Amino acid sequence: MKLLVLGGSVFLSRAVAEEAVRRGHDVVCACRGSSGSLPDGTRHVVLDRDADDPAAVLDGDFDAVVDVARHPSRVRSAVAALPDAHWIFVSTINVYPDNTTPGGHPGNLALLDPIETDEDPATGPDVYGAMKVACEQIVTDGAATSMVIRPGLIVGPDDRSGRYTYWPARLADKAAGREVLAPGAPEDPVQIIDVRDLATWIVDSAEQRRTGIFDGVGPATTRGALLAETIKGLEADLDLTWVPQEFLVEQKVEPWSGPRSVPLWLPLPEYAGMLAHDADLPIAAGLRNRSLAETARDTLAWLRANPDAEVTGLTRDEEAELLAAWRERT
Repeated sequence: MKLLVLGGSVFLSRAVAEEAVRRGHDVVCACRGSSGSLPDGTRHVVLDRDADDPAAVLDGDFDAVVDVARHPSRVRSAVAALPDAHWIFVSTINVYPDNTTPGGHPGNLALLDPIETDEDPATGPDVYGAMKVACEQIVTDGAATSMVIRPGLIVGPDDRSGRYTYWPARLADKAAGREVLAPGAPEDPVQIIDVRDLATWIVDSAEQRRTGIFDGVGPATTRGALLAETIKGLEADLDLTWVPQEFLVEQKVEPWSGPRSVPLWLPLPEYAGMLAHDADLPIAAGLRNRSLAETARDTLAWLRANPDAEVTGLTRDEEAELLAAWRERT
């Protein structure tokens, strides 16, 4: 298979290129090449999607194209240049305005109204999601055959968002002590997917020319189970202290990511469905998920090999102060 990866230097697109090369496919990565190195065994075509015409830069026929873009203009020009290939477009669960309903999937969740112009995705998740809706429509309308994948939280080695990485880093930090602040309640929903599992499924789907629209999510679980599996994967010996969300809000702790945050925590019930999508459809379509313990172990190994990688969330001092304040309260 001759595969075009639009990108190839960072996280998911890089993992897709690596997996396709491992299987012996002819892989072309089209990007500027400024975000990082490309996997060995790929061919680099320099493409600036804001300035270059893909039809003039990309020569030859491709069996499949994988695109992770978020700007409609970039997707529009690429599909126009390669309409006969099988397209796999990586979208996002941010296309859904409803974050409250557990068990959501493409068949029962409405979409945001599309934004067909290029806007700043940093404006907010709704703008980002609405642009992705437009990108999806461009692919499904313009490509000969296509598959749309809407991932949730993608984690694993090379994750530079700093969100999930907080947990392997913290749980492996013996100097921080045995007691670990766990946010919310053990039964709160959480859902992640390992970047390598998603990449494997994408390459499988390109080979099989799989069509349709799917959420790219691993099985929904609980925060208690996820942290237990993470501890298992790291062979750590720790005590979790569960601190309810009301106390975290009172103490001005932020959810999800950023300074003074606890990653993987989202306020309930407002976000009861965001990390609890129905994973049956993607699993039935061939998605295979490794254990949470393996993801944790390999993420920690990558962090140790890349000590400058971002890890967002509470500092150790902030965590200790919060735990002390919670003990005083109880």
